[in-house]
Amino acid sequence: MNLQALFKPKTMAVIGVSTTNERHPANVIYNKNHHRYPVETLAVNPRGGSLKGDPIFPAISDIPKQIELAVIAARADYVPDILQDCIKSGVKAAIVVSGGFSEVGRLDLRDRMVAMAREAHFPFVGPNCLGIYSPGYVDSFFLPAERMIKPDEGNVAFVSQSGGILVDQMIKFADEGVGLSKAVSIGNKDVVNELNLLHFLARDRETKVIAFYVEGFEKDEGREFVLAAEKCPKPVLVLKSGKSSAGKRAVSSHTASLAGDYQNFSAALAQHEGVIEVLNELELVSFCESLSLYQTPINGNIGVVTGSGGHGALAVDACSAQGLSVPELGEETKKEIEKHLSSSVKTIASIHNPVDLTGSAIDDDFVSTVQALFTMPEIECVIALLLPYLPGITMDLGSRLSNVSRQAGKPLIAYVPHVDKYRMLIEGFELNGIPVSPSIEGAVLMATALKRIKPW
Repeated sequence: MNLQALFKPKTMAVIGVSTTNERHPANVIYNKNHHRYPVETLAVNPRGGSLKGDPIFPAISDIPKQIELAVIAARADYVPDILQDCIKSGVKAAIVVSGGFSEVGRLDLRDRMVAMAREAHFPFVGPNCLGIYSPGYVDSFFLPAERMIKPDEGNVAFVSQSGGILVDQMIKFADEGVGLSKAVSIGNKDVVNELNLLHFLARDRETKVIAFYVEGFEKDEGREFVLAAEKCPKPVLVLKSGKSSAGKRAVSSHTASLAGDYQNFSAALAQHEGVIEVLNELELVSFCESLSLYQTPINGNIGVVTGSGGHGALAVDACSAQGLSVPELGEETKKEIEKHLSSSVKTIASIHNPVDLTGSAIDDDFVSTVQALFTMPEIECVIALLLPYLPGITMDLGSRLSNVSRQAGKPLIAYVPHVDKYRMLIEGFELNGIPVSPSIEGAVLMATALKRIKPW
C-alpha cells in the first residue's frame, strides 16, 4: 500500500464543498489548501457551479486531470459511492473526514468501503477523522486556519486516533519547540491503520521519532504493531487510553475501537525494545522533544546543576522516581568545580550532586561547573536548572552552555520557566539543538527518554 500521495500530492480534490455555507468542513479544507499550499486543489459537489470564480465539478470523474488525493467531507450515506468513483478515476489515495459509520453502528457502510478499497489496494485514512497535516504540502483538518497553532517543521511524526488529542499535542509541541514532520488523525482507521503508518514512517527521511495515541486495536493488530515497532530503526512512543473500564467504554463510543486489556498491552510494550510507553501528555511531549535532538542511549547517570537548592532537591526526587541515578561527585571533580567558581559563591556553593551554585551565581559559574561535570566518565547527561531572575544570570547563558555540551559530546537538558521575558535565553538553547523544559519534571523526563531508547 503506497501512502506517499497522502502526504505529498500534486493534485487534490475536496468533495462536498458548499456554495452557501463557507463554514462547511469541506469549504474550510478547500480554502486552506487552495490558498495556502502548493498542491493544486479542486472543488467537487454534485450540483456543480462555481466557488469564488473557481469551477465546482459534479464528480471527481468530471475533472479533466489526474487527481492524486481526494478529501471526502460528504454525508456518510454518499461516501461509498464517492469512494468507488475515486477508485475508478485513478485517484491514488483518499481521506474520509466524514463521520457516521461504525462509531454509530453503520457497519454496512464501513464494510462496503473496506471491501472495495482492499480489492483495489486503495489507501484511505478515516473515516471520522481530521486526516493529515503534512507541513508545506497539505492540511485536511477542517479547522479554520486562523485558529490553528502549528509547530515548526521538524522530525517528529504523530499519529492519533483522536483528532482532538492530535490538535492539542500540536499546540503543546509548538509551545515546547518540538518540530513536526507529519501529523495524522486516523479516526476509525478502517483501512490505513497504525501498522501501515509505522511501516511508512520508518522509511520516511523527514521523520526521526514516531509517536502514537492509541485507543484500541482489532484482534491481533496490537501484537503485530508491537513486533513491527521493535524492528523499527527509530524510537516509537505510544500513549494508550482505555486503561480503566470507563475509559474502555469511552473508546468504543468514540472510534468503535476495541480497547483490549491495558495491562497485557503495557506488559507487551515493556518486553520489546524500541517501543516506549508514555503514561501521559507531559511524558509524550518531553520524550518527543528529547529524542528529536538526542538518540544516544544512556544508563541513567545524571549530573544536576542549579541556582536553587530547592530546585535541585526536586530534580533529585524526580530522577529517583524515574530510575535515574544522581551519583556523588569525586573529590577531584569537587576541587575542579570549586577552583573555577567566582569569589562571590566559592565559599557558599554546595558542591555535591546536585551542585547548588546559589542565587549569587553568575554565567561563568554555570559554564565551568557544567564543563567539570561533563569530564566525569560516570556522568552521561547534565540537567541545568536555570532561574533567569537571578541577578548574575544573563540571556547569553543558553548559547554558552550549548557550546559546552557540543564540545563534550554529551547531552545537556535545561529547565527554564517559559515566559516571553526569558525568550532570548531559551532560544540560546533551542537554536543550538538543546531541549528546554518549562518544568523540572519535564526536564527529568527528557533525560529518562534517553534511558528508555534501545541502542542501535
